Amino acid sequence: MITIDKEDGVAVLTLDRPEAMNALSKALRRALYDGLKTLEADPEVRVIILTGAGDRAFTAGLDLKELGSDPGGMSAANAASADANPVKAIETCSKPVIGAINGVAITGGFEVALACDILIASERARFADTHARVGILPGWGLSQKLSRLIGVYRAKELSLSGNFLDARTAEAWGLVNRVVAHEDLLPQAKRLAQDIASVPADAVQQYKKLIDEGFAMTFGDSLKHETATTSKLNAAVTPEAVEARRAQVQARGRTQA
Repeated sequence: MITIDKEDGVAVLTLDRPEAMNALSKALRRALYDGLKTLEADPEVRVIILTGAGDRAFTAGLDLKELGSDPGGMSAANAASADANPVKAIETCSKPVIGAINGVAITGGFEVALACDILIASERARFADTHARVGILPGWGLSQKLSRLIGVYRAKELSLSGNFLDARTAEAWGLVNRVVAHEDLLPQAKRLAQDIASVPADAVQQYKKLIDEGFAMTFGDSLKHETATTSKLNAAVTPEAVEARRAQVQARGRTQA
């Protein structure tokens, strides 16, 4: 159901059902959960890249063929338990997850994409929320996340019409970080992952947590939360550690100039 490749602190987790457009069957949802938990516990892994096998789909969302034969399948898929909810598995991962969107991300697949910390899209990527067209409502956060990311009017346009959003428009709307040529998708994602992996892991994980916690608050509360959190953490950093890392930052800046 999935493949995992690890190299130099970066793990690529690939949804591997290309014949079914990587649809999220019950077995694939469980495999994704288990894979993420394994990688989170692996001290050699600092960054995770999530992508789909094949050229057609990142993931087409829940496996509708499977759900159509299971009266209780939809309730189970939307359950709060982590093994039934791949979005929660991604969101609760302490390590950064880069979504490398290689094709369509539809409905539940759209929600999986939005759970990632960073999105890099192939020029072939397309996004669609077809919940209403299927006759169901989202249970993994799409109705609330999308409006906060691209604005309520654009979110309503996509969700109420079920129309596809192409990669370039998604980039213009701020839904993805960047769009790259299809053949450059994984190389670009890996280069960014290596950049992140070169930063001290504890700092990356603490910073990710701080951003995520603050994003769920009002702006005023998030500022208070930042002050309360960072005052304690920063006080434990020694001048010697700051000087050592300052030199590293300066050296890296010279090589990137």
